[in-house]
Amino acid sequence: MTPRMRLQPETMGSGLTSQRVRDRLVERLRANGIADERVLEAVRLVPRHLFVDEALATRAYEDTALPIGHGQTISQPWVVAKMTEVLLAAGPGKVLEVGTGSGYQAAILAALGLEVHTVERIGDLLRSARKRFRQLGLEVRSKHDDGRLGWPENGPFDAILVTAAAPALVEGLADQLAPGGIMVAPVGPSNAQSLVVLEREATGQLKRRELGQVVFVPLLAGLVD
Repeated sequence: MTPRMRLQPETMGSGLTSQRVRDRLVERLRANGIADERVLEAVRLVPRHLFVDEALATRAYEDTALPIGHGQTISQPWVVAKMTEVLLAAGPGKVLEVGTGSGYQAAILAALGLEVHTVERIGDLLRSARKRFRQLGLEVRSKHDDGRLGWPENGPFDAILVTAAAPALVEGLADQLAPGGIMVAPVGPSNAQSLVVLEREATGQLKRRELGQVVFVPLLAGLVD
C-alpha cells in the first residue's frame, strides 16, 4: 500500500509515540485476529498520537478507547481496524463516515486511498480533525451536520461506517447505500450494543449480520458549535 499522507519529522513521534511503539500495536492487532495487511499497514503509518490530547499522547498506542472531549472518545484501535477490514472486503471507493470525532478513523480510510466523506455534529471536534487532515496531507471531505442525516447530496456511497451507536439502525443512512454497498454500525442500548453489518444486494434487499458486542458513545441529534 502506498501511503496517501505526508509524514513530516514532527508527526512521527518519539519514545512512547514512536514508530516502534506503533509496530507493537500492529502486532497486537494481528495476534487478535486482524488479518488484512492493508489495514495493518494503515494503522502502522497513521500517527494516532496526533489525534488525542497531548496529555494522553503516551497512551495513544494502547489498544483502548481514549477521551477526546465533549463526552466523545477515539475508538479502540482493534475496533477501528475491524470495522475497516469489514468495509474493505466489499471493495468500496466512496465512503461515508458518520461521526468524525478525532478524525482518526477517517484518516485510516483516506490513507488507504478511499474517497472519504465524514460528518460531525460537534463543530469544535470537526475543526480539530480538519487541522489534522491538513497536517498529514490527507484529502477528506467533511461537513458539520447531524450525522443521522448522512450526506445524501454526495451519495450514494459504496460503504457507510457509523462510529456512534443508535438503538436501531437509522433507515435514512441505509437508503444512501449504493447497490452492493455495505454499512457497518454499532446498534443497541449502552449495555448491549452489537456491531452490525448491512449489505445491499443487487435486488435492493438488505442482508444483515452481527460481528459481536462493542461499546460506543451514543449517536445524538442536532448540532453543537
